[in-house]
Amino acid sequence: MKTRDRILECALMLFNQKGEPNVSTLEIANELEISPGNLYYHFHGKEPLIMELFERFQKELAPLLDPPVGVQLEVEDYWLFLNLIVERLAHYRFLFQDLSNLSSRLPKLARGIRQWLNALKHTLAMLVAQLKTEEQLVSNTQALGLLVEQITLTLLFSLDYQRILGSRGEVSLVVFQVMMLVTPHLASEARHTAEQLAQRYLSQRDEQPVH
Repeated sequence: MKTRDRILECALMLFNQKGEPNVSTLEIANELEISPGNLYYHFHGKEPLIMELFERFQKELAPLLDPPVGVQLEVEDYWLFLNLIVERLAHYRFLFQDLSNLSSRLPKLARGIRQWLNALKHTLAMLVAQLKTEEQLVSNTQALGLLVEQITLTLLFSLDYQRILGSRGEVSLVVFQVMMLVTPHLASEARHTAEQLAQRYLSQRDEQPVH
């Protein structure tokens, strides 16, 4: 692995473990057993590091936020989509642990986060509209607009909320929570299927070993 990539992987690990404000470039260099000058050659401070990690996050999420148009999705596909998004959020969780302060310090990141959030909400709205077209959703447009906002907030902050409560931050629990937001809006048959799938996600959580 190239030194630049090693620096990014190490920074991501330390940012996730300790929180970005608590990690210095010197600590990253020491962890990698390279000189501060070597790190500075690749990244002139923490801001370029954070921005490149955010760009990687965006690239990894891009295929999920641009689903193919006109493809018939199975019920399980919607929840797999959510699962994949939460996995990426968990992998780059430092970005969302102190999002307000991080964005205020880095205006370029704040703009990028806003654009990414708009893309996420647009994709969620498209999927909700597709379910509505397929007559699997029964709520009115205003209620479904609020649902998209609730899903977005849950995706962004549920992992961190779990950690505040002393849990490890489980992807399956976030997907379960989102499913419980959606099920009251579903038609009876779709609701029954979603509730069964939700219990499967909860079972996955219960089966995971405690670390």
